[in-house]
Amino acid sequence: MANNSKKLNFDLNAWGESVADQFRGLNPNEPGQWPFLPKLSAFVAVVAVVCGAGWVLALSDAQTALDNVRAEEPKLREQYQGKLAQAVNLPELRKQKSQVEEYVLQLEKQLPNKAEMDALLSDINQAGLGRGLNFELFRPGQEVMKDYYAEKPISLRVSGRYHDIGSFAADVANLSRIVTLHNLAVVAPAKDQSGNLSMEATARTYRYLDSNEVAEQKKAAAKAAKK
Repeated sequence: MANNSKKLNFDLNAWGESVADQFRGLNPNEPGQWPFLPKLSAFVAVVAVVCGAGWVLALSDAQTALDNVRAEEPKLREQYQGKLAQAVNLPELRKQKSQVEEYVLQLEKQLPNKAEMDALLSDINQAGLGRGLNFELFRPGQEVMKDYYAEKPISLRVSGRYHDIGSFAADVANLSRIVTLHNLAVVAPAKDQSGNLSMEATARTYRYLDSNEVAEQKKAAAKAAKK
């Protein structure tokens, strides 16, 4: 039994010495001439380093992705809460939408179309004549096109009594169509001894555009944006 132990110790010592000899005097510039064990050890070390680096890089990418997702979480939570509130209030929102559409329809009815503009100009003229005013100037100007409506200025100058001029302004404001008065100036003519006054103003009336005119306006806006 003792002889076997000594033989085993001898063999292990000899093997260890043989392994150590293989790692002595290695030339790092000529790894191809290394003994088997150093080559195997170097291969295992390289594989371990490559796997370790790959694992670290993979974890780094995963950590970056996780951080990005965590950063988006508050925003997504806020969006969810907003949409949830909209879903809860959906019937009320639909009711409000219907009310707004009805209100817009009523406003559109107050705007004449292209064919009704002449009648509206006649109504303004008749409002002045009905109050006994004298029209010294009634000159419709060039239409100014907007996105969904057109604005038509009318330069006018009337003369008459103070109360008649005030009543005329009120009549214009109460027309079924929208007409506004701007740049009002009321003066007494220098040579008029009758007590009449003269009022100069710019009346502006509006009409909605038809579908073709709206399309033309959109095209013009798109061309202007490209320039």
